[in-house]
Amino acid sequence: MPDGDAHQITDLLLQIRAGQSDSLERLMPLVYAELHRIASHRVRGHDQTMGATSLVHEAYLKLFQGAGIDVQTRGHFFAVAATAMRQIIVDRARAHLSDKRGGGQKRVTLDDNSASTDDQAEQAVALDDALDRLEALDPRLRRVVECRFFAGLTEEETAEAVGVTSRTVRSDWVKARALLGSWLAAE
Repeated sequence: MPDGDAHQITDLLLQIRAGQSDSLERLMPLVYAELHRIASHRVRGHDQTMGATSLVHEAYLKLFQGAGIDVQTRGHFFAVAATAMRQIIVDRARAHLSDKRGGGQKRVTLDDNSASTDDQAEQAVALDDALDRLEALDPRLRRVVECRFFAGLTEEETAEAVGVTSRTVRSDWVKARALLGSWLAAE
C-alpha cells in the first residue's frame, strides 16, 4: 500500500474517532482489499462455511456499530479488524460445537464435510483458549500474535500498533509462538 494511502487511512480513522461519520464511507474503499486478504486467510484456515466477503462485512459492522472503535493508526486498525474476524469465526465455531453436542437439537450426519467442519471448529476454539491463556500470562504477547499472525502486519507495523520496538516484537513473536505451540500440542 502506498504511503499516501496509509496516511489517508490514518487521517480518516482519526476523523471517525472525532465523530465525523462521513469519513466512515470514505474509509471502506481504502481498506477493503486488505480486509479481504486478511479474511481470505482466516476462512481458508478455519471456516470453510463462511466466505471472505461475508467475514469482511460482518467484521466491519462489528467494528463500527454503536460507539465504534478507538484506533489511531492504520496498523492498529488492521490488527483490531483481524481480531474481530477471529472472534466471529470463534463464535461460529463455538455455536457449531454446541449444536453438535445437542444444544441446537440438529441432526448431524457423519460425512467428510461435517468431520472437517468439526475439526476446524475445535481448532478455532482451542486456539482461542490458548490465546486467552497467553493474554493471562502477558497481554502484549497476545497483541503481537494478533498483529503478526491474524492481521499479517510486519514487525514495524506491529511495533507501531503495540507501542514497542521492532526488536521487542521479534522477541515477543518467538516467545508467543513457542508457548502457543506447546499448549496446542498438549491438547
